[in-house]
Amino acid sequence: MPISEKQRQIMAFPFTKYEALIADGAIRSGKSSFMMLAFVDDAMRRFNNQRFGVCGKTVDSVTKNLIVPYLGLSYAKKKYSLQWRRSDKTLTVSDGRHQNIFEVFGGKDESSFALIQGRTLAGVLMDEVALMPRSFVEQATGRCSVDGSKLWFNCNPDSPEHWFYKEWILKAREKNALWIHFTMEDNPSLSERIKARYRSMYSGVFYQRYILGEWVLAEGLIYTFDKEKNTDAGEHSGMWYLSCDYGIRNPFVCHLWCIQGGVAYCLDEYYYDSRETGRQRTDEEHYEEIVALAGDKPIECIVIDPSATSMRETIDRHGRFSVWKANNDVIGGIGAMSTLLQSGRLKYNADRCPGAIREFGLYSWDADSGIDKPIKENDHAMDADRYFVSTVLVDELDWVDWGKVT
Repeated sequence: MPISEKQRQIMAFPFTKYEALIADGAIRSGKSSFMMLAFVDDAMRRFNNQRFGVCGKTVDSVTKNLIVPYLGLSYAKKKYSLQWRRSDKTLTVSDGRHQNIFEVFGGKDESSFALIQGRTLAGVLMDEVALMPRSFVEQATGRCSVDGSKLWFNCNPDSPEHWFYKEWILKAREKNALWIHFTMEDNPSLSERIKARYRSMYSGVFYQRYILGEWVLAEGLIYTFDKEKNTDAGEHSGMWYLSCDYGIRNPFVCHLWCIQGGVAYCLDEYYYDSRETGRQRTDEEHYEEIVALAGDKPIECIVIDPSATSMRETIDRHGRFSVWKANNDVIGGIGAMSTLLQSGRLKYNADRCPGAIREFGLYSWDADSGIDKPIKENDHAMDADRYFVSTVLVDELDWVDWGKVT
């Protein structure tokens, strides 16, 4: 397998004087896979009967992105005896002379630091460190009290106001850290066709960060909505869904979706703004409008704002629709929705969905917040659609060949 110069630098890091390694930059640049390889090799060369941390936003993401690919490497299988215990979240590695345990941790929110508290580690690998809260990262690095322990970080860029950028990347020399910045050109295993596909997947701030590898502020409109690419007034049939953003004083939005041929079509809309009408509707009245929107379509489920308890109870009581609590990962959902729009996999009937079309032209980043945060205005249809994308489309659509729409 060909190896780039920067990937060689990752492999050579354990033999340097540096105490930490930071690999940041574009997606698919080979950072994570080479870091896991070098991390385990270094641990097995220098330590015995020690425990190491392998951290990501969630245990599942670490397992899929690092552990499972590593277990599949012929290099690793030939060199070591590997025992992965998913229930304990531990990978035991032995070479006949040394044996070490690599424990997986998820740092999804501020409470996650307690999961790693009390451990004594001989090193830690933080995969996608920019997605983890500072409290968790600092707890993990503070656990590395074994002499000779090293810190391994990788991430895609975020805002230049992000704490990790300011405290680690800008202070790399002060912290005795080796900083290696990657682009897709630093991964020789990617063909030009694959690189072109990834370039076509993103727009706006996500293109700057994930493709160009730049730490830039999120500002301006959040989505790039292309009338030619993202509108369709035709008739469709397939799998049917509804997605709702619940509002009392704010607008209540429900969209009718059809998935057909690898594309999600938003075909109709119920958009009720009590401030404009001067009258609030009850949950029962909203439910009647949802039923009218659904018509005789065989709805798979309604995806709804997870905080809309009373509306979920109303829908459940009538027994017609299955209700799913929405995945409310705001930034992850925005990223996924941006990619689907860019690839032409998300289309709207502009005549039937005027609320959504209007919000696409207004929904903006809060450039003054210093973090990735949408302005909480003109976001109700956008939230309903993000719920649908994050909860349904990530499973239903083919997320491999982005450029191909059947």
